[in-house]
Amino acid sequence: MPEINFILPHWLYWGGLILLPLATFFIYRRTEEKKTSAPVSLLLGYFLLITGGFIGVHRLYLKSAWALVFIALFASIQAVNIEVRDARDQLSGAKNDIKLSEFKLQRAQKALHNGHRGAQEKLDKAQSQLNEAKTQLDNANNNTNYWDNISVSIGIITIILLLIDAYLLPKLIRQRNLIEQDTHDTGFQCPGVEAEYDINKEPYKFNRFISNINGIAGELVAYWSIIAVFVYYYEVIARYVFNSPTNWAHESMFLMFGMQYLLAGGYVLREGAHVRVDVIYMHFSKRTKALIDVITSSFFFIFMVALFVTGFIFFNDSFEVNEVSFTEWAIHYWPIKLTIPLGALLLFLQGTAQLVKDIAVLRNPDIAELNTEVRPEG
Repeated sequence: MPEINFILPHWLYWGGLILLPLATFFIYRRTEEKKTSAPVSLLLGYFLLITGGFIGVHRLYLKSAWALVFIALFASIQAVNIEVRDARDQLSGAKNDIKLSEFKLQRAQKALHNGHRGAQEKLDKAQSQLNEAKTQLDNANNNTNYWDNISVSIGIITIILLLIDAYLLPKLIRQRNLIEQDTHDTGFQCPGVEAEYDINKEPYKFNRFISNINGIAGELVAYWSIIAVFVYYYEVIARYVFNSPTNWAHESMFLMFGMQYLLAGGYVLREGAHVRVDVIYMHFSKRTKALIDVITSSFFFIFMVALFVTGFIFFNDSFEVNEVSFTEWAIHYWPIKLTIPLGALLLFLQGTAQLVKDIAVLRNPDIAELNTEVRPEG
């Protein structure tokens, strides 16, 4: 397959991190009340076709044996690409041999011109080596073109099949739904996470306000995971199909996940999903738990203040010098480091809301509480 040389522009990276979550958030809100009970979704089918259709993921979703055809084609591309790489190595070696033979031929011609002994024999040998190198170059060119053509042909066949499936997918989805309409899928359930957060059980407006902010922040950065699907999809295709690994895919994603980890901290605290060991704590009464939380919250706030101050220093230093990464992609670091104090602030505010709730429980243990006790304790 031909090589591709695409480098993700910085503006597209930052624009995607801002606009895609907002668009996804809007679309989800618009369609939340129109959820379908059909076991197989057309939208998800097209999503799988776009992101993983080259290996037949959409056909696996439809439980179709045609997925094996896509898997076989993809495996064939991988096998052919090995031959393509070997052929290109041979072609490169043949070109180097020609350059070396031409150099030796020039030296032999110069030696013959100067009347050196044995120059004619060296000239004949150099000419013979050059002719042999040219023959090897022709063979290498033919071999490279042969395997390139096979690889391109398999790629074209795969694309044609994907286009056919894109056209047939609505019909295939309807057929699959007719087959599974009598099948009741209860989905995966874990007793430890069945209870969902209920903002109406927050005792004060301040708590509801902060919880809303962290809920929106957590939901928005959660949509970044969709970006990772497309980026790593592109990386896999570029690396294993076109022999063109990127110099930005891995860096862009681990930086994105780092920002996601920081900005979602407040949301995770709201959901009671941070890892903690509460073998003894879980047996205490509500008031005792609240008292322990109030006392130990001092350590939390000390850490949050330290994280915010040091994070802001890191961000300010990076912004002043316009710091970029040391890789070829050279992405700016200050927006990434900005998420350190921002994440600390969100976590600090959610911790404050939790402290307000704990104080309220100390006064009245029967006050409405968040459903965090039924969540897994890591």
